[in-house]
Amino acid sequence: MMAALNHSKELALHLRAAKNNGVTREEIKEMLLQTTIYCGVPAANSAFHLAQKIFDEDDRAALRLS
Repeated sequence: MMAALNHSKELALHLRAAKNNGVTREEIKEMLLQTTIYCGVPAANSAFHLAQKIFDEDDRAALRLS
């Protein structure tokens, strides 16, 4: 719903919360794939780009901690 309505800040919050609660990247990607069917390609594409940005930020943070 947040992807369909272009609420990227709220979507980012929920993506981070999902990751912090043990949802895997693969599960997040699968959920976003379903977004394509129900919300359309442009909305899903934006959501995928946002998720990738969050994944990249997490990777950079993990590198700084190691």
